This record gives sequence, C-alpha cells and structure tokens, in this order.
Amino acid sequence: MPLLIGDVFRSAALSTPKRTAVTLGNRSLSYGDLDQQANRCANALRGLGVRHGDRVVLWSDTSLEAVPLFAGLAKLGTTFAPANARLGPAEAAEMIALARPKLLVVDPEHAEAAEQVAKDVGVPLLRTGDESASALPGRPLADLTGSASADDVEAPNLVERDPHVIFFTSGSTGRSKGVVLSHRVNFLRTHPGALLEPRGTTVCMYPLFHMGAWTLALQAWQARSHVVLLEAATAEQVGGAVETHRAERLNCIPAVWQRILDEGSDRFDLSSLRVIDSGTSATPPELLAAITDRLPDAILRVFYGSTEAGSITLLEHDDVPRKPGSCGPPHSGVELRLSDAGEVCARSPVLFDGYFDNAEATAEALVDGWYHTGDLGVLDDEGFLSIVGRARDIIRTGGESVSPSEVEAALADHPALLDVAVVGVPDAKWGEMVCAIAVPRAGATVDLEALQKHCESRLARFKVPRRLEILSEIPRTAATNQVQRRLIIERLATRTRQR
Repeated sequence: MPLLIGDVFRSAALSTPKRTAVTLGNRSLSYGDLDQQANRCANALRGLGVRHGDRVVLWSDTSLEAVPLFAGLAKLGTTFAPANARLGPAEAAEMIALARPKLLVVDPEHAEAAEQVAKDVGVPLLRTGDESASALPGRPLADLTGSASADDVEAPNLVERDPHVIFFTSGSTGRSKGVVLSHRVNFLRTHPGALLEPRGTTVCMYPLFHMGAWTLALQAWQARSHVVLLEAATAEQVGGAVETHRAERLNCIPAVWQRILDEGSDRFDLSSLRVIDSGTSATPPELLAAITDRLPDAILRVFYGSTEAGSITLLEHDDVPRKPGSCGPPHSGVELRLSDAGEVCARSPVLFDGYFDNAEATAEALVDGWYHTGDLGVLDDEGFLSIVGRARDIIRTGGESVSPSEVEAALADHPALLDVAVVGVPDAKWGEMVCAIAVPRAGATVDLEALQKHCESRLARFKVPRRLEILSEIPRTAATNQVQRRLIIERLATRTRQR
C-alpha cells in the first residue's frame, strides 16, 4: 500500500466522520466535513486546470480554509507550497516565483499586495475569506468550491515518492530554497507512535507557513485526534486554547515558552498537559527547569532537527536535568555522525527529497545519503549531542532562519554607517537574536530605532535587528574581506561579562 497523505483524510472520514479534526478560534471542522471540503477544493482546482505534478502556493496567515486546500491538493497529487506570511511583497514574489506555481492563493490580508505579485509571477490569483472581502483582488475560492462536486478525487499516477509539500527556507546567501518532502517522507514523519502518546488534543502555536504546524497537525490527523490552530502565539491564545480544549500536548519554541511563563502560566489551567515539547533553537537549561516547575506532571522533551531532516535528536524527560545544554541522542531511525570539521550529519528514512530546482544546493547538503546540517556539534561519552556553533552563518531566531548577509545588504546604504555586520547572539527568549554591529561615519550617530525603521520596508519583521552594538572596526579576513562573525560574537560576550 503506498503511503499517501490524501489517504489520511479519506480513512479518518470513514472511521470517525463526526470527530473534530481541527479548530481555529470558534470554528471547527469534523473529519467528515474536512474530507468533503477537501474534495470540493480538489474538484474546483482541477476545473481550473490544476493537475498532478503542479504546484500551488498559499501566501496567507493561519486560516481554517488552508486545511481543506492542503488536503485537497494532496489528493490531486499537486504540491502544496506555503509562503511565509510575514514577508513583504518583493521578498514574497521571489519566494513564490521559485516554486513556478500553477496558481497563487492568498487570504484577504495579503490580497492587495498579491495582485501585483501574481502578475509578476504570471499566475492566476485566488482568495480565501467571506463575502465581506468581495472588493479585494483575486477570485474567491469559496465561489468555486461552493458549486464543486464533493465526490472523492484520485490521481491514478500518484506514487508515494512524488512531492507532497515544498517548505521554503533561507539559504546562506539569503535567497530562498524550497525543501521538497514527498508523500512517503511526510507520512513516515507523522505516523502514529510514541510521539503521540497520549493521543489527545494538540495546541499548535506555529503559523501554517511553517513546517512545524503541518507536522503537528498531520501527527494529530494520523491518530484521528484534534489539533487547535492559533492566530498568534501569544500567552493569551496558547494558554486559553489549552484550558478551553483540555489539551494534552503543547509544542512551543523557547521564546513562546518564556512568554507563557511570564504572562500566562498562572492565568490559565494548564493541568491537562501531559506532553510538552521544545526545540528549533537553543533552549536554556534555566528555561527548561522553569517549565518543569510550572508543569511538574507533564513529560518534557527537547527536539533538535530541521525542515530538511525532521527530528534528528530527542532529549527525553529524565535526561533534561542531567544533560544541561544537550539536545539528546539520535532520534529513532536516525544515524548521526560528526564530520572531520565537527559538522553534524544525519541519515534517516525521512530526509528531504532535495531542494526544488536547485541541484547544486541539494548536492552540497546531501552527500552520500548524509544530510549536512551546517551546525557544529560535540558528542559526549553516552552519544548525546550538543550544538556548539555553526558551519554556516544562518541565524536561528524564534524558529525562523535569517541570513546575516541579507540584513547587511538592507543596512548597507544607511547614511550614518561606514560599515556594518550582522551576527546572531545567544538569547534566552529567541534562541538567537539578530544583532547589528555598526561602524558609524565620522560625526554621525547610530541608534537601533533608526536602523529598524530603515529595514521596515525591506525585510520581514523577524529579520530586523533587535540589538545594536558599536565597534570602531568590523573584523574581516585579510584575503577575502569576509566578516569574522565568530570573533565578533566572542568580543560581544566578553563585553557583556564586563558590564
């Protein structure tokens, strides 16, 4: 039997049609309703010429309409490619064009900006939302699905190795790369098992353009459980969702866990939680201890992985206090080794299938079946991994990837700057913080607010510097003039200790 994502929705609709599959705010879909809406969506898009092997990009904040679109495209054998909703039109246009889509689907909030993007990319524009947004650009998707057949849709030539999704990630130069995951890989990554014990309601704080959101949702749907999506990862929304739905599982990045502890841990009843997870960026031992103190009856785990590899290591609950700073031994089914340079390399059945239309980047990342993560690590005598640095310069902040060179390019023409560099500095809330290192021109003054305003129309908000440090000179290599980022980080750490 082939491992196809569309079958997840078909089988759940047959066995548990009335069970709630997904909730966002005060709206929910049962498995039966979700499957029917997915069929209508698939039939409507097929009527527009969307076929097996095509790609459809969704540029949208989290919405319930995205879920039947996701399921319907899986049945068609059409690749789903969610673009980062936080990007501005220019950045989004580059990302969307990379996928060479058959059409672009947006929410009402992105519709006006998407009109020009769709023209630039040369694709039709569809829009989710209700009739109140009728004046906005884009053909309403609801008009098409409302009159479409609810009969099941199958793609006869679809095989499990065909692409299911493309998740966009930043490259070392700042240009997007499309991480291709096949139906087989996504099915295996989310198959019911130890990851889902207990199999109750999951609250998902990740936005629906993020791999983590669809992974958590598919884990719930494969187990025929319930996932609660959020419009924003605030303490109010996370805590309220856990309390209202008596959620048993919650996965948050460190910054959101800190937010919950600071703002919401005493305001909401979180006692239903049984499995609590963290990861995607460095998680301070102090934060893990605080989470355990607040939720002593829950099992706490820390994951290390990536869009390309899925989960690479897992630090189990009992090992959290005895292995501070570690991200655990290799996860089930994963082989792990360090290269001669100390780079973390992983091999498993759930590695990505390559970067879309980018053979060079694929060949660099996948060598003899091993994925080269770009992270530098050390292994202790029990085989537990700790991440100690980066072989490449990408900053991981709040679960997002930021290219320092991209931010430097956005700041380069600021009139007060003689030179500038960007580094990621450790931060308890964000994992890493984007930090600008500025060398002011003679007689000029530089402040963080001015730099942030300079970046507003050029960069997504998560890429904008949150910290500013002034140096008299940027350390660079003599031969190539490259920024010596590790040296900058060491100097900043020394400066912080001396304050």
